[in-house]
Amino acid sequence: MSEVRTTAPAAAPERSGPGRWGPERWGPGRGRAAAVRLGRLARHEWTLAVLGSLLLAAVLTWPTLRDLAGTIPQDTGDPTLQAWQVAWGGHALLTDPAHVWHSNTFWPEPYTYAYSDTLLGYAPFGMIGHGPVAAVVRYNLLYVLVHALAFVGAYALSRQLGAGWAGAAVAGASFAYAPWKLAQAGHLHVLSIGGIALALAMLARGHGWSLRHGYRPDRARPGWAGAGWLVAAWQVSLGFGIGLPFAYVLGLLCLGAAGGYGWSWWRRARPAFPRRLLVADLAGGAFFAGVTLLMAAPYFEVVSRHPAGRRTVEQIAMFSPPLRGFLTAPPESWLWGERHTAARATLSFAGEMTLLPGMVLIGLAVAGLFVSSWRLRHRLVLAAGVLVSAALAAGTTLFGDGDPGYVTLVEHVPGWDGVRTPGRLVLWTTLLLGVLAAGALTVHEPDPEPGPPGGRWRRWGRAVLVLPMLLVLAEGVNRTPHVPAPVQPTALHGLRGPALVLPSDGIREFHVMLWSTDGFPKVVNGLASFTPAGQQQIRAASGGFPDAASVAYLREVGVRTVVLLPAYAAGTPWADAAARPVDGLGIRREAVGDGLVYHLD
Repeated sequence: MSEVRTTAPAAAPERSGPGRWGPERWGPGRGRAAAVRLGRLARHEWTLAVLGSLLLAAVLTWPTLRDLAGTIPQDTGDPTLQAWQVAWGGHALLTDPAHVWHSNTFWPEPYTYAYSDTLLGYAPFGMIGHGPVAAVVRYNLLYVLVHALAFVGAYALSRQLGAGWAGAAVAGASFAYAPWKLAQAGHLHVLSIGGIALALAMLARGHGWSLRHGYRPDRARPGWAGAGWLVAAWQVSLGFGIGLPFAYVLGLLCLGAAGGYGWSWWRRARPAFPRRLLVADLAGGAFFAGVTLLMAAPYFEVVSRHPAGRRTVEQIAMFSPPLRGFLTAPPESWLWGERHTAARATLSFAGEMTLLPGMVLIGLAVAGLFVSSWRLRHRLVLAAGVLVSAALAAGTTLFGDGDPGYVTLVEHVPGWDGVRTPGRLVLWTTLLLGVLAAGALTVHEPDPEPGPPGGRWRRWGRAVLVLPMLLVLAEGVNRTPHVPAPVQPTALHGLRGPALVLPSDGIREFHVMLWSTDGFPKVVNGLASFTPAGQQQIRAASGGFPDAASVAYLREVGVRTVVLLPAYAAGTPWADAAARPVDGLGIRREAVGDGLVYHLD
């Protein structure tokens, strides 16, 4: 019989503290390991890309961060509207999510939040802070961050497609700081395009697809695909002016992918398609479609109630840029602004017709047609995409009212009649040009693998590859004015609604909307691309305020407070309203700061 040996179990190591948090776990060795991991994280490409994009955004949007509470980029028109939109989204979701579309403005009209692109996706930001000053700070921070997101999104997309870091940096810089975007500095919903590129990057990564290597099932990552659909849904929630074309692009890409897969199946190649990836696509696609339909419903309701809100072909033609607009920069461009003064003078609506993607970008993209890491068929597809997107961005300029053309989409594609300014589709032209340029730079990028002699030249080669990005960024340096944010009048502090603020006309309505973030009282005031009938009637009836007829009408419709701001009343029907008597009207008038408050009840 063989001897059986038994060994006593080793004694468990003594712990010096409760649980497993003793010093042996956090000794010098583990501390060094943690430091190494943190160092690697700090040097990781994506850490550097994100931090670099934030630094670039701070510098290239300067002086936005210098005075977050006191100034606002471009002007006090649309930016103040959008500051209110972000604030209302956060307020409504915190207090009464079921009525988010029925805002406090344009009272008593319903669905007033859908009178323009809502920026609803920024509602979480709107939950932080209170009042007009917080709304301005919030807007300015978002203005900086959307530039950073655009850079990261295009950089990630180009890297996923197979570009080197230098080409991806050019794509990111051009997508974030193209000269045409300087004309849109007052339109946060137009600048918010980073989610488009980021969603496409995530979807491509999730499906294991790149331009360099095609479809590789072993590289599929269902989690990334699901995240891509979520980001796409968030992008649509920012507004349909940019989100609707993106939704149709995703639909076309899905059809193309399904067609390619079906063709391979028919040829009995039968490429693998992981089941988990199919589930992620079905669930993610359903969620994206659901968000899109939920966002679309109130807009259809608005058009049904207010036919004047529907975009017409005549309006679209007014904003359609001529072809020379694609080579013309806005006046805010530091490099090209003054040089293109004469060219801008020939444009009927320069703010929407100066669509220069960047001279350097165009040159690099042209070079990418001939020398590139992309296959020839991919280059031709990208070039075709550039031409088609530019043709669509030209609106009615190329084909007028004929077929095929932009008007064909307006008349036959659901929702497309809401895209009033076709020139903004140049974002797709810019993104595709960036991908072409990335291919050109990737072919010359040094081999990242270490090699024998020549390391110094390799380092110099990497340094030289930074130059194209710097040239692209030079075209994005701005001269955007930063104007004082409108200060809330004392008379509007703690305003009790339903209320009417006079004078009620023009750009001042945007300011009243911003000021109404102080408690969000119901106000008749508001400004959109059309005037609701109810608002028009109240304005007309209050022209003689305060008189017996106007007071009686306002009481009848439910207005309880009227605030008159004499400083803004010159040249309006209410220029002498402050001197009109109120005796016998049964109302109470009090002077509050620089305004007059009339209590009708």
